[in-house]
Amino acid sequence: MELHCRKLLIIDDDTIVRQSIVAYLEDSGFEVFQAADGASGLASFRENKPDLVLTDLRMPVVDGLQVLRAIHEESPDAAVIVISGAGVISDVVEALRLGASDYMIKPVVDMEMLVHSVNKTLEAKNLQIENQHYREELESANRDLKDHLRILERDQQAGRHVQQRLLPPKKAERGDYRICQHVVPSLFLSGDFLDHAYIKQRYLAFYVADVSGHGASSAFVTIWLKHLVYWMVRDDGLFSSEESFDFGTDRMLQEINQELHQTQLSHHLTFFVGVIDTHRNKLHYSIAGHLPAPVLLADGQAEYLTGQGKPVGIFRELSWDVYSKDLPDNFSLACFSDGVLEILPPEGLQEKEAYLLDLLSQGDGDIETICNQLALDSIEEAPDDIAIMTVSKGR
Repeated sequence: MELHCRKLLIIDDDTIVRQSIVAYLEDSGFEVFQAADGASGLASFRENKPDLVLTDLRMPVVDGLQVLRAIHEESPDAAVIVISGAGVISDVVEALRLGASDYMIKPVVDMEMLVHSVNKTLEAKNLQIENQHYREELESANRDLKDHLRILERDQQAGRHVQQRLLPPKKAERGDYRICQHVVPSLFLSGDFLDHAYIKQRYLAFYVADVSGHGASSAFVTIWLKHLVYWMVRDDGLFSSEESFDFGTDRMLQEINQELHQTQLSHHLTFFVGVIDTHRNKLHYSIAGHLPAPVLLADGQAEYLTGQGKPVGIFRELSWDVYSKDLPDNFSLACFSDGVLEILPPEGLQEKEAYLLDLLSQGDGDIETICNQLALDSIEEAPDDIAIMTVSKGR
């Protein structure tokens, strides 16, 4: 929810001051409730459940500290700003101890400073809620991961089930964009992995990774990769700003590269990672030894994205180029792991890539069409893992 749409509660026994604050905050786009004393303010707090409370400190019968104390007991995470004409340091300390987010002295001459404090407090509350959600989500994921790893040690088929659960949904809608995936393992456990995330309702990030080797050890790396990228996005803010959009694909690969060396997992990865600024329909991407390159289908044409880079996990100190592409309003971007090249009839690599490009140009870029073109359903035992992800708009 946007900050200016939030509900505020103003508690102040000074009618003129209260109404002037209410009027200004309403003009600033907030939904505002008001109360003339502490008792009615607490009643309004319980009834309307505001996102933020602004309370005077010195009020008859039930003062601001009593209000703070009651709110803190009933809702420890509630956001409260104290506005008072009494600038006694002991009151400030007590108000902050009771959970006040800010303390402003009357008279509030610059109302914009008040709005700034309100926005800052609401942003902090949002971050607190998001962090709590992420902690709970990660704790749940970690509990699941521990359980699944024990199963994996006993049974490769159960391990494959774990990987399937960690993969994103086969089809997902993110704004105007559609993301689809299909993975065909050569064994019960696959060294291929892919994922995507929609960040800040603006940046659509996605990757396809191919871990060297097969079996349990490669599968462990894909699980590790899933949670490492999760941490980078959720806790480090990867792909959550324009600056991160500009350089995030290189930063992500560098972080994975460093972690691979530090954890000594004895695997390397080929990688394609891209992020789309959905407001501008602009793609930034990096390629780390990954073949074939993604294929962009638009206006009846098919072309490989250009770019190159070394695999992840081989060289200790390395960076990757970030490439840029303005996307059309209608397109499909098809990303593959190198296992797809193994099922194409030509012998040489260049001939296989040309064959794949020609094959895709005859379709609409939909993942079902691509799977049919490659006859994946007829493959009884794939020579290598095959992972496919499509990102499309307007199709």
